Amino acid sequence: MEEKIILLVEDNPDDVELTLRAFKKNNILNRVIIAKDGVEALDFLFGTGTYAGRELKDLPVVILLDLKLPKIDGMEVLKRIRQDNRTKLIPVVILTSSSEPKDVVNGYSLGANGYVRKPVEFSQFVEAMRNLGFFWLLWNEPPPRAK
Repeated sequence: MEEKIILLVEDNPDDVELTLRAFKKNNILNRVIIAKDGVEALDFLFGTGTYAGRELKDLPVVILLDLKLPKIDGMEVLKRIRQDNRTKLIPVVILTSSSEPKDVVNGYSLGANGYVRKPVEFSQFVEAMRNLGFFWLLWNEPPPRAK
């Protein structure tokens, strides 16, 4: 059975740590690849830059994408994911602190599968990560991998 990878695209080290702690607390033991900016996320997905030569068949089963990222913002990352046949069907959940209605609309317009505001309270954050993990890793039926 293939390993289910989670790509966490998050530039805030505290939010990365919080997410990893929440996964651990909920026994979500999947491999988590962390991209600290939009360029790193795209490099991982397309095997470029620091990830040149990476085995491209090892794509994430879900991408948790922050919007406010350095270098390339989350909306542009989402747009590029959806433009490429290799990645266009990977579920992308926007995980952000933004409560701007235009961000929600833009995210869904560009093909996001979900939009989750990061809860401020740790116990609520843990619960949100539990629900996200269970849904996207256990219950959701992902599309077949592009060849």
